[in-house]
Amino acid sequence: MRVHLGSDHAGFELKQAVSRRLVELGHEPVDHGPEQYDAVDDYPPYVLRAAEGVAGDPGSLGVVIGGSGNGEAIAANKVDGVRCALAWSVETAELGRQHNDANVVSLGARMHAEATALRLLEAFLSTPYSGDERHTRRIAMLTDYERSGELPPL
Repeated sequence: MRVHLGSDHAGFELKQAVSRRLVELGHEPVDHGPEQYDAVDDYPPYVLRAAEGVAGDPGSLGVVIGGSGNGEAIAANKVDGVRCALAWSVETAELGRQHNDANVVSLGARMHAEATALRLLEAFLSTPYSGDERHTRRIAMLTDYERSGELPPL
């Protein structure tokens, strides 16, 4: 599977480790940058490109990485067709896929040791969407709101 990657300076080293692990697992990493460490770079150019990569590449997933992962999750979720989950535990990585059909995971490089972050990545990649009706209904409500701007009925 293709996995689109984007980070900032804080996530640069972890992005390299994620890319290596993806290859080990038989996946195809697509790195949207940065290509080199720059202590003052900004995450939106790289994260938005990774998220657009996922949105335009059916069946792919994405990983965005920053210091906390918060800004990266917010940025990725601005892209139509992306549902990005911020993972801070194996359980949240799994639930992002199972319940929310997340197609991008955000990781905080300053929040986790590399080995832990790679476990979060693997949990996200290996967990399928449950397809449960209640989760599908909720995702549809959010999608409808994004497209129409109309709140779902109470």
